[in-house]
Amino acid sequence: MKAITIHPESIEQLKTVKAVSKAWKVPFEPQSASLPDHVTKSIHNGFDQYNRGESISLKAFKERHLRKG
Repeated sequence: MKAITIHPESIEQLKTVKAVSKAWKVPFEPQSASLPDHVTKSIHNGFDQYNRGESISLKAFKERHLRKG
């Protein structure tokens, strides 16, 4: 059987979907929400920087930021 993912837009919608699922005896697994917007934005910014060539190697990062001493 296939599964579906539902994205309610409000608490009321979520409660209704849960109630209907329970009434129809359709099993479901609650999932946490997606990443916060600021985290998603930061990830996209990082990819954009990489695509513009604004990145350094891990070795260079360690030399600049993890000095022993």
